[in-house]
Amino acid sequence: ARGRDMVHRRDFLKWSLASGAALASARSWAQSQPAERRLKFYNTHTGEQLATTYWADGQYLAGELAAIDRLLRDHRSGDVFAVDRRLFDILYALQQRTGARGTYEVISGYRSPSSNDSLRRHGGGVARDSLHTHGQAIDIRLTGVALADLHRAALGLRAGGVGNYPTSNFIHLDTGRVRTW
Repeated sequence: ARGRDMVHRRDFLKWSLASGAALASARSWAQSQPAERRLKFYNTHTGEQLATTYWADGQYLAGELAAIDRLLRDHRSGDVFAVDRRLFDILYALQQRTGARGTYEVISGYRSPSSNDSLRRHGGGVARDSLHTHGQAIDIRLTGVALADLHRAALGLRAGGVGNYPTSNFIHLDTGRVRTW
């Protein structure tokens, strides 16, 4: 019985120390987060630009999110959709990881189901139930960062799907499960 008690005590101590370290790490991360998160966008289809602070003082800013949603709208139909806010956090993290403060050139943001179907019919290599149609994906470049470096940095985030399209000069990011192509 004593041997089993020792194992349990050892496990308890190990897990207690690990939990304490994780909590300290989370606190340190939270304290190191900037008071504001900024992004710059350029929509390659509409020519629109936006420099925005989408997050400040621990919360998302509704008006700024609406402005981003409008910029990322389906340029074919004009449909605006509430884009998954985690996507903006991935873009922000990618910007931090690369050290770049450039502009995200948006090739594709939200895509309406009808636009998605049309692209599929014309052989654009578009998924039937694309995460673009759920506001969970974006195809981008980042000014000042080589596409290969941007791709490598996105893979390092392990924050969702990452697709590499070097011949079309963009990468795909989404908030789905971690996967690459």
